[in-house]
Amino acid sequence: MRLYAQTPARRNRQILADLIALALIAAAVWFALAVHSTIMLLAEPGRRVESSGDGLSRALGDAGEKASDVPLVGGVLKKPFQSAADAGAGLADAGQSLQDTVGQVATLTAIALIVFPVVFILLLWLPLRLRWIRRSAAVRRLRDAPGGADLLALRALTGPLADLSTIPAPPGGLADAWRRGDPQAVSDLAGLTLRRAGLRP
Repeated sequence: MRLYAQTPARRNRQILADLIALALIAAAVWFALAVHSTIMLLAEPGRRVESSGDGLSRALGDAGEKASDVPLVGGVLKKPFQSAADAGAGLADAGQSLQDTVGQVATLTAIALIVFPVVFILLLWLPLRLRWIRRSAAVRRLRDAPGGADLLALRALTGPLADLSTIPAPPGGLADAWRRGDPQAVSDLAGLTLRRAGLRP
């Protein structure tokens, strides 16, 4: 299986198209990652809330433990501190929840920004490349088959007239020479079909 043409002009176009497709895919991935990083900045308040909630919960928990050491009323004093510590833990959980939500949004956005452009690029680029690969393989099989040169020559005769002007016409014209089985005319016409497909005669 041949991936690139043998003729320089077509091969250069194919390589350029491949490089453009890869560059566009890389740009889509880079942009998606940049957007992900930007969205993740929105998680910073959640981190601060979580940190503050954890600190508040620890401080109030410690204060409650110390208040419980007060004789006679320690248990009564500890309850408000413990309730406040639980509220601080709830605040920390809310901060963590905000971070998780922002992370999920950032990840889904990044995936969408990668998948849609990459699929679009592949739908434009890949069918053309696969079609050329299949066509060049078919032309090469025909070239190597018995009588294949005649069929390639006939294909050249049914193609654009401008291409035929590049072949020196024998007396009576190319079509007449092909019908007579002129080896030079058949070879020239078959070579034209191969060049159209990006292959060397």
